[in-house]
Amino acid sequence: MSACADILNRWIDATPWMPRIHDHADVERYYVETVFPERTVIVAERDDRVAGFMALSSDHFVTALYIDTPDRGTGVGSDLIETAKALSPQELNLWTFEANDKAQRFYENQGFSAVRRTDGDNEESLPDILYHWRGAEGRR
Repeated sequence: MSACADILNRWIDATPWMPRIHDHADVERYYVETVFPERTVIVAERDDRVAGFMALSSDHFVTALYIDTPDRGTGVGSDLIETAKALSPQELNLWTFEANDKAQRFYENQGFSAVRRTDGDNEESLPDILYHWRGAEGRR
């Protein structure tokens, strides 16, 4: 979980529009104490290191999907989403920030559709978008 928290912390530090709400140690503590025990966490590895990770909640939400910088655009994210779809073939939901254009394009290319927007109803106070994917089993 420490490697996953490190990926998230590096993303926050490198993203100018993303405010840092929690320090690095708090992010790691949250992942160790909350994310790991309460969610399904899938880790993608490359060359014996964590290249990315995804967390899924029991209510079909992708609550985290982060890819380390050198591994972006290499298929790691797509592989993780395909795993999520296999684990939750009826539907998936996730939130992404409105400012994260790359994430929006990625999710739309993965078959997700925007279904709701907020003006910042999150701890970062940033506008965000709810995305939904309905699998073949969810359309029956």
